[in-house]
Amino acid sequence: MCARHIPKRHADMQDVELCYSSIRVLRDLLRRGEVSSLELVQAILARISSLNAKLNVYITVLADEALEAARRCDAELGVRDHGPLHGIPVALKDVYDTRGVRTTAGSKILADRVPDEDATAVALLQEAGAIIVGKCNMHEFAYGVTTENPHYGTTHNPWNQNRIAGGSSGGSAVAVAAGLCIAATGNDSGG
Repeated sequence: MCARHIPKRHADMQDVELCYSSIRVLRDLLRRGEVSSLELVQAILARISSLNAKLNVYITVLADEALEAARRCDAELGVRDHGPLHGIPVALKDVYDTRGVRTTAGSKILADRVPDEDATAVALLQEAGAIIVGKCNMHEFAYGVTTENPHYGTTHNPWNQNRIAGGSSGGSAVAVAAGLCIAATGNDSGG
């Protein structure tokens, strides 16, 4: 099925609602053709464009790559279902290696590091159909609990910018909380 054959979603569903919908709800909307992956990614990218400067969530935004992946997902839907995350915009904590995309681990030392292969978690997400929209800010080397990063700036709590985002995965947490992705990866360095 080509993207041009997917009907427009119900007029009463706003982009903000899409950005805060659950994976299950979005999966059903995608399968029924009530929303396209392209529309969903565009809604997420619009929120990133609108809020990232204020919240400092993303170190790297993969807009062009995400739009292309969304077009592919739309074209394949009904022909080849990648799995439960087919067409769902996901963000990665910038500690996960991503082939061809810089992976900084929140450090100035790794600012220009571009891995040759994906971390297992990234490969599995993509295999399940996830669309990677970007790499999230984090505490440098995931070694801290504030996401106050001296190199990429502090990630701000979306509900009270006078408070920290918390955790070394604060960028990922805020990305989900502010509707800048549908799901995001994090990790627990402390066990």
